[in-house]
Amino acid sequence: MTPDFLVTHSGGFHADELLSSVILTRLFPQAKIVRSRAPEWITPGAGKVIYDVGGAYDPDLAVFDHHQRGAPLRDDGQPYSSFGLVWKHYGRDYLRAYGLPEAHVDIVHASFDAGFVLPVDLADNGALSPTTAGLLSPLTLPVLLETLKPVFDDADADADDRGFHVALGVARLFVEGRIAQSAAKLRAEGIVQQAIRDTGEGRVLELPAGMPFRPAIVKAGADHLLFVVHPRERDWCLTTIRRSDEGFEVRADLPAAWAGLTNGDLEAVCGIAGASFCHNGRFVAAAKTREAALAMADLAVAEHLAAGLR
Repeated sequence: MTPDFLVTHSGGFHADELLSSVILTRLFPQAKIVRSRAPEWITPGAGKVIYDVGGAYDPDLAVFDHHQRGAPLRDDGQPYSSFGLVWKHYGRDYLRAYGLPEAHVDIVHASFDAGFVLPVDLADNGALSPTTAGLLSPLTLPVLLETLKPVFDDADADADDRGFHVALGVARLFVEGRIAQSAAKLRAEGIVQQAIRDTGEGRVLELPAGMPFRPAIVKAGADHLLFVVHPRERDWCLTTIRRSDEGFEVRADLPAAWAGLTNGDLEAVCGIAGASFCHNGRFVAAAKTREAALAMADLAVAEHLAAGLR
């Protein structure tokens, strides 16, 4: 079915129907969004996809509500919002329309569902409060999108619809940005895996550009790697590898003597021409040339091993 109308409820808006609209408008760009609670609109029929309203969940009739008794649950018992239902049925087609290669569709569909869709589903159903984010709670996506609602004394009859479409544009940026990052990580994984094979038992991984590298290193079981070197626009970067996704502990620090030094001061301490910067936290450094960056990496490896560390 190619719908002519995408129907959701009128009045105040929330993250779930906004994000559902992001998915559906990409798949059906010719369809008009209708925000209404009128029976003639929210009753299933030809040419309509109805979501977050309608009092039923029936994908065969293209109605995706979650407010009714007996609303659908995930396999683990957690509740869906309209966003989760729309993503379940249309997400893979959305990713194909976005341009993902078929081999990546299921991977990104699952990761986006777990890391982006599920939190919205839970928050919309009251199963997860943004306040669990502490001081960051006002900056969570559902809360930020709702700040785009019209203020209470805006008397313009079109205020809600105007706010909805402004918020839809913002929501689209976040969805597309997250998908783009996920797709890029998968592209990077192949590049990093090849670089790991080329490196063999070496301790320094050289990459052709800055890119996400830790997931591929972990997946490959390349526990011997200590540092990564890659070019940037005007120089070369030497960076450490974090031990885990949480926290900032790294496999090996850069030498303590380098901390906070730049240019001539750093060159004098490490003895490498072209060394240009080391962060005071010793997790990243820079050099003017590839040769200098690799020499710094080799020196950092040697100091780490000399200290009897792995």
